[in-house]
Formats: sequence, structure tokens, C-alpha cells
Amino acid sequence: MAQLEHIEAIEKRLWSAADTLRANSNYASNEYFMPVMGLVFLRHAYSRYLMMKEKIEVNLPSRGGKTRELTKEDFSQQSAIFLQPNAQFDTLVSLPDSVDRAKAIIEAMESIEADYENLRGVLPKNEYQELDNEVLGQLLRALNPDELKKISGDVFGRIYEYFLTRFADQKAHDGGEFFTPISIVSLIAHVLDPESGTVIDPACGSGGMFVQSARIVEEHGQSPTERLTFRGLEKNATTIRLAKMNLAVHGLEGDIQKAITYYEDPHELVGKADYVMANPPFNVDEIDADKIKNDPRLPFGLPGVNKKDKVSNGNYVWISYFYSYLSEKGRAGFVMSSQASSAGGGEAKVRQKLVETGDVDVMVSIRSNFFYTRSVPCELWFLNRDKPKEYCDKVLMIDARNVYRKVTRKIYDFSPEQEQNLLAIVWLYRGETERYLDLVSSYCKRTIDQAAVCVEAEVKSDAGDNPWPLIDFSAGILSLMKSLEPFLNTLPQELDIPGPHEVLRNELTISREGFQLDVEAFVNSCSEQRVAWEKQDTGNGELKKAVVRLAPIAEASRDLIKQTDLIYKLACRLIETCEKEYNAKASDVWMSRDIKRTCKLADDNRALAVEHLKQVRYFWKQAHWLTERFPEAKLCDVEGFVKLVDIKEIEANDWSLTPGRYVGVAPEQEDDDFDFEEALREIHVELQDLNNESVTLAATIKKNFEELGV
Repeated sequence: MAQLEHIEAIEKRLWSAADTLRANSNYASNEYFMPVMGLVFLRHAYSRYLMMKEKIEVNLPSRGGKTRELTKEDFSQQSAIFLQPNAQFDTLVSLPDSVDRAKAIIEAMESIEADYENLRGVLPKNEYQELDNEVLGQLLRALNPDELKKISGDVFGRIYEYFLTRFADQKAHDGGEFFTPISIVSLIAHVLDPESGTVIDPACGSGGMFVQSARIVEEHGQSPTERLTFRGLEKNATTIRLAKMNLAVHGLEGDIQKAITYYEDPHELVGKADYVMANPPFNVDEIDADKIKNDPRLPFGLPGVNKKDKVSNGNYVWISYFYSYLSEKGRAGFVMSSQASSAGGGEAKVRQKLVETGDVDVMVSIRSNFFYTRSVPCELWFLNRDKPKEYCDKVLMIDARNVYRKVTRKIYDFSPEQEQNLLAIVWLYRGETERYLDLVSSYCKRTIDQAAVCVEAEVKSDAGDNPWPLIDFSAGILSLMKSLEPFLNTLPQELDIPGPHEVLRNELTISREGFQLDVEAFVNSCSEQRVAWEKQDTGNGELKKAVVRLAPIAEASRDLIKQTDLIYKLACRLIETCEKEYNAKASDVWMSRDIKRTCKLADDNRALAVEHLKQVRYFWKQAHWLTERFPEAKLCDVEGFVKLVDIKEIEANDWSLTPGRYVGVAPEQEDDDFDFEEALREIHVELQDLNNESVTLAATIKKNFEELGV
């Protein structure tokens, strides 16, 4: 099966199955939370076990014709969990209804904890006794679809994170604050770009910062278990269990201590951490000032104390702690309330001292609705104790509030390409021009590749066939028209005023012929662009020319989408007119089954073609977005978006670190640049979300009435 291309659909289907079971039981989401996460953990552990088992068995030594047994150490070397037979997911799924499934699951969890000291007391066990046997059976089967039995990579690790996301959205545990959205964590991790050393998260929640750090190391072709050491602090015992499970499903371990970070520092890492990553609680006002006034983690002093001897706002306590943990070459990236960057009073004095160190590196403004527990905007702060000398008196300001993707009516995130584009700015700031050019080049290449998928047989599908979606759609419509001919020829021909069937027939013929010519032109353009790309120079000047050269293909892809939609609608209207106006189904020459089959095939090819045509324009737009803003492949100020600011200007603005205060206001978009497709997508997302909410609300009302006996 295709891996990540379809993972979102799989995630949603698994969640829907699990959530439906909860909705049909008497359990609240917080009661259902840990049992489900435990089974998702177990399913992922089994998936990784099978994948590594096959790899390990090939290399097992033999003596006297007998192969050595598998051991726990074999799997530990592959960052996988060794599972006893009773802990393997297929064993649990196959249990009959007569067996106590809760007991079997508990025994499975206990066997894992017996083998792995770092997981002892972590995995859910007694929670399964609260679920009835039938619900557990359904849940086990729901989490074990056939399509996930032969997967590779970290697909189930992603599913684990997706379930964390959805439970956070439901505030199923700790008000949802245990989870930081993946797109935010990923951006922080990529900006920090960890290579090796100690990573500390003093408010680690479910451990997402550690997981993303490990992925960065893997992207560099290194082993995260060999390169990184994870240290975490967390006040909530259940959240610590989630974090350790999250690390385990990704083949990682970490020392996560239960502590209130304001007052405790069990790892004693002041001045020793290579990387600090965190999303701490915002605007806390109950920190005992007397307890922390002499804490070595406050190098800039207390930010301000109120009449109750409490710290007025904990934001700068966190910021000071993060800074204090850094080694001489350490880097930090963390989420902070947007209020903090321009706060006055004692907080402004701390901020001034921090800016004067020269270690504030990058500030990024994020719009509202990126978090599940708070809708307010925030900012990402990046500190670097080892900045190049030429940048010690400068801070890179990025106002990314207009960069987002609408996930639901209430939640936004970054698309992978939006994240990459923000990272490209940081690369240019750091002088990593090649990474920027590689990104632009990859967008151009993907534009050509997506166009080729529409028209070239050498691009194979997962099923092994040769899809030609655009050409097949055109041929399918022609076949459909021919299947209608016998019936249409039986209808009388109006000399003066054409009948409705004739109008549609003529319009369909003309539209298809025009479409066929445009497809042929598109095929020729694709071939020319592929040939040109084989000789493409990836220097900035030549890449900019490539972006200009690819613009006609991008525009043609949009036009072809409109044409395919029009032609298919005309064909459907012609069929409908024949059946309703001329009673076609009663005719011996009307082959309903063949017509329906041909129409369905044409629609399938239309949908496939549209999917790839949209990607053609999408990837071209990403390349154009970058080259338009940074034409010289060098960092430059972009009005309303990016500015490299020196400390003198920051001092003149009350030491504010709010990007919007420096970058100015973005110019208004021209009407020609309005993204109609994106606007429609957002409307669809909002409508779908409202429909889902209405179904949930209706079910709740129905249940309440039943409980009242109404």
C-alpha cells in the first residue's frame, strides 16, 4: 500500500471506529483515554516487532543446523520492543468472546513491563477492567485493519500522535495541555536542528519535543538513540506515562522526572544542556517568589512580584530557566504567550537583559487557533548561545500570522510546505543557501513530476498498472458518448429549435474536442519540461528562470481541472435528460449497466487527474512564493513578513520582541492572486466540522432524553 499518502485517511478511520465505541458506551473521553492509548501503543509495538523480527532472523547465527532463539537484546539493538507471544496483538485480536479480554490485555502489559524497566508502572492495566468484553473485542479489531499489517516506517508512531491530538482536542486529560501540535513542535525542532547532545524539556507533556528531535537526527542519517540524551520534567503522573509510552513507540528512552519545575531541578542541568525545547503553561501567577528568588536558574533576577509575594507572571521565569540550562554553545526553542514579547514592568527589564546578551536569535509570530487548549496567538522564541559574531546584535523577526492551513473550523496548522518555507528563511539567515536552493529545486521537480503522472504511462500506480488519468478521462467520455449514440439516434431531430438532448450533445462534443486539444498541448509541454529539467542548472538565476518557464504548465493545470469538471457534468446532465425527458430506460438500445459503468470509470479518472493537476499548481506556487520574496537567494526584508532587526532598533521600541512591531504591514493581495480553490477548501472544512458537531450534539440530546424517559 502507499504509505504516508493515505495515512491521514487511515488515522481518521481508526479514530472514528474507536470514538464510535466510546460514544456507544457509558464512558467519558477521559475514562476511555488511557485504555485506547495503551492499545495503540501495543499495536505499534507489535508492528515494529514484526518488521524488526524479519530483519533480525535473516542474520541470526546457526550452529549444527539450529538457529539461535530471538532475544530481547536483538530487538533493543533495533530500537524495538521484544514481545512475548501473549503480548502480540494478533494473539489478543483472535481471542474468542468466552475469554476475559481485559485479563489477557493486562497480562500482555505486565509481560512488557517485566522485560523493560523503563516501562514499569507506565502501561495501562486496571483501566481495561472498566470496559466490557465486547467493547474491547471491537476496539482490538478496529485497531488491526488489514492495510496496517504490512507497513514500513513510523506509520503507527504517527497514528499514536494523531490519537494524542484528538484526545487533546477533547480535553480528555489535563485540559488537553499535555500535547503540543505537531506542526509547531516540528518547526521548533527543525529550526534548532539538533545533531547530538542533551535535550531537556522542563515542561515535557507527552514528549513530542523529544520525538521530533529524534526525527531530525534520523533525517540526517544518524541514530537518535546514539546521538541524543533526553531529559524531561512533568508535574502530572499520567502525563509522564503518556510521554514514556510515546518515546517507547518511537524506539526511544528518556529520563522523565515528576517535578514542579518552578521549584525543582532534579536533573541539575544548569549550563549543561545542548538543546532546550518546551511549551510551558502561559501567564501563571501563583509562583511563590520567596521559594525561587535565589534559584540559579534566574540569571536576570525575578521578573516582578505582587503584593501577595507571588511572581506577577511566570512567563519570564520560564524564559530565564530555559536560558540558564544552555551550555556555551546551546540552543533553545520554545512556545510563549504573545503577551510576553512586549510585556512591561519587571518583565521588560528581564527581557532587556536577555536581548543585551546577544543570544536572542529568531522570533516567530503564530496566529491564533494553533492550539487545542487556547485560541490566543503565540510566539516561538529561539535562543542561541553560539551566534555568529555578525549577528550578535541582531534578531531575525518573522511574522507568520498569515501563514497557516485550516484543519477544522477551530484548529489551524502548517502544511509541510509552509513549514519548509518558513525554515527556508532561517536557512538564508544562517547562510545555508544550498538548502534554500534545494527546496526551490524540489518544488520545480515535483511540479514536473505531478504533471507527468497525469499523462505519462511510465509513472506506475500502486496496483502496478499504467495510469493515464487525463487521457483515460477523455477516452472514457468518448466511450460514454458512443454508448449513448444508439438511443440518441432514435430521438427526433428538431429543425428549428434543437431539443435539450441535442443542445447538451453538441456542447459536450465541442467541449471534449477542445479539451482533447488542450490535453495534447499539455502532454507536449510536460515532455519539453522534463527534457529541459534533465539539463537544469540549480543555481539561483537558472532556478528562477525555471519557475517562470513552468508557470504556463501551472496555469494549464488549473484550466484542465475546470474543463474536466465541466465535461463530466455535461455528460451526467445528458444521461439524466435522456432518462427523465425521453424515458430512456424503457428503450431496448439503452444499456443502463454499461452506461453506469463507463460513467463511473470516467469519474474515477477525472478525480485522479484533478488530484494530480492540483498538485502541479500547488508545488509551482511554493517555488514562486520563495523566489518572489527572496529573488537573490539571500535574506532580505519582506514587508509585513520578515526583517533582520538590530538591537538599537529593539531598544528604541522598549525592548519589544514582537515581530509585527518591526516587519510592517503586508501589502494587500491583488484580486488576481485570490486563491479560489483554497477558499472553497476552507468553506468545505468548516461545513464538514459543523456537520460533525451537529451529529454529535443530536446524539447527546437523544441520549439525554432517553435518560429522562422522554
